[in-house]
Amino acid sequence: MENLNQNAAVDTESTVRQFKEFLQQYNKLSEYCFADCVTDFTTRKVLDSEESCALNCLEKFLKMTQRISLRFQEHQLQQSGGINIQGMTK
Repeated sequence: MENLNQNAAVDTESTVRQFKEFLQQYNKLSEYCFADCVTDFTTRKVLDSEESCALNCLEKFLKMTQRISLRFQEHQLQQSGGINIQGMTK
């Protein structure tokens, strides 16, 4: 029973940590795209050019993140494949 409670606590901590990381990343992206795209503070309306810029900024970030993740996975597979091959020959 105690082990089950410890596992639940670890899962909760992990979930909270992941959510915090997500929020930090979201805030960082929001600040970056806002600073880069929003230039006219004379009106309350978001200009079409600002909206388009913000969408492009977000899209580039998401594509970059996806590409980095894929490259990291490829690297991990290569590393684990190299270890398996070396382990088999010894």
